[in-house]
Amino acid sequence: MELALVVLVVALALGFDYTNGFHDAANAIATSVSTRALTPRAALIMAAVMNFAGALLGTEVAETIANSIVDLQDASSHTALVVVLCALVGAIAWNLITWWLGLPSSSTHALIGGLVGAGLAGGLGIYGSAIVDKVVLPMVISPVVGFGLSFFVMVGVLWIVRNSAPSRTTRRFRLAQTASAAAMALGHGLQDAQKTMGVIFLALLTVGWASPGEIPLWVKLASAAAISAGTYSGGWRIMRTLGRKIIELDPARGFVAESVSAIVLYVNAFVLHAPVSTTHTITSAIMGVGATKRLSAVRWGVAKNIAIAWVLTIPAAAAVAAIVYWILSPILT
Repeated sequence: MELALVVLVVALALGFDYTNGFHDAANAIATSVSTRALTPRAALIMAAVMNFAGALLGTEVAETIANSIVDLQDASSHTALVVVLCALVGAIAWNLITWWLGLPSSSTHALIGGLVGAGLAGGLGIYGSAIVDKVVLPMVISPVVGFGLSFFVMVGVLWIVRNSAPSRTTRRFRLAQTASAAAMALGHGLQDAQKTMGVIFLALLTVGWASPGEIPLWVKLASAAAISAGTYSGGWRIMRTLGRKIIELDPARGFVAESVSAIVLYVNAFVLHAPVSTTHTITSAIMGVGATKRLSAVRWGVAKNIAIAWVLTIPAAAAVAAIVYWILSPILT
């Protein structure tokens, strides 16, 4: 039974990773596509390659997911595997719902919400202080930093190019967006693929098939490949929301939004080891650069709908995961 559960958890985790890829493909390339800096297909190929590379750059976020959300130390391996399984179902369900609605919600918080909901339903302990420090605070702070930093950087860029020829400046920023979109895709792989690594690593730890602090190479490669394949498959519904519905972006604003988002992702991954949302980061950065035109240039009604999805993600995914646990637990025991 345990072998079957581990195989099922790994398969579901890679399935979640794939949905994460097509759900969040827009994070990396929506701005470049909307400003015509890159064609959609070229942007997707670039994002898929950079997602794969980013997934192999570190394991700090994966270890946070595996060790700082749910306390599985006193749980049986069977219970722990069922909890992880139900968490993945809750996260995948929320990803698919928000993808269908075209809302750029957070796959990160869907997974964390699923772990919390299934863990509570299974009577396990939750690392409340770690969740506050590494999830809740970054969830609040990262969008604020993304908005404020992108706003002020954009103001500085506008001042620097104030006397430049508009057509030449636009052309240069379109070229620069190739690099900024690649940096954003690398950060997305660095952050989001590691979350899947963390879940698979968690499952392997519960049955003694992995050593603490040593994520197997096959887990890294499989997670990288799954998110890369998902990214290549697209995510056009959410791409339209990020690229056009919040604000009509120009190449300069697209470049600044992507660059600031990438920096925020790298700092959280390498310095704070915090699993932050790439969706929250890029969306707030787009709003920040848009606000430099004028506050009314940002379509705040769309932004409000996105914010509602942000707030609902953790409790909604937790509720789905808890319900799934109550349904499956009697069957799988």
